Amino acid sequence: MTLRVVIADDEDLIRAGLRIILDAEPDLSVVGEAADGAAVVPVVRRERPDVVLMDVRMPALDGIQATERLLTLDDPPKVLVVTTFENDDYVYDALRAGASGFLLKRTRPDDLIQAVRLVAAGESLLFPAAIRTLAGRRPQSHSPVHVPGMDRLTGREGDVLRLMTKGLSNHEIAAELVVSQETVKTHVGNVLAKLGARDRTQAVIAAYESGFVSPR
Repeated sequence: MTLRVVIADDEDLIRAGLRIILDAEPDLSVVGEAADGAAVVPVVRRERPDVVLMDVRMPALDGIQATERLLTLDDPPKVLVVTTFENDDYVYDALRAGASGFLLKRTRPDDLIQAVRLVAAGESLLFPAAIRTLAGRRPQSHSPVHVPGMDRLTGREGDVLRLMTKGLSNHEIAAELVVSQETVKTHVGNVLAKLGARDRTQAVIAAYESGFVSPR
């Protein structure tokens, strides 16, 4: 199966470079481009991509707002943020809006290709240290947000969520808790369902937003 990709970036050179890298892969195809956030929504409606590579800083409509709009569509694509600076607050806001992960524009081509495949398969591209740093940069006055379902997590599900915020895989969580990977997979599924999270990234963001774990 060929994965369909749309690139949204206001720099022509960046779009051209990403297209060359992705189109060189037999299982990837760039089916559309957008030079600003407002243009990406109609492109996605028309082309129905699996993944959108989204710049966060664009004219007309930034990547955060564009991500929010995309996720209101029926069968929305996965959104992978592409940014220049990993400490950009826009990245954290894009993740809060529903993006499945982020990459730096200086990322190696092989890593970019693998990231698109992972996100399309429903995996999260999670950089726990970077997300923790971004969460910690939020204003001290920021009060915890009520996240429906957080208070319904069992003790073991809470343990799993804490380990997810550290970026541990199911295999690593199983080793840490001395349980089977199948058990961990069940707990992760329960955590996502109770929090209404699309993926692990959204669950981790919810953990920070609610105060369930502290970035400090």
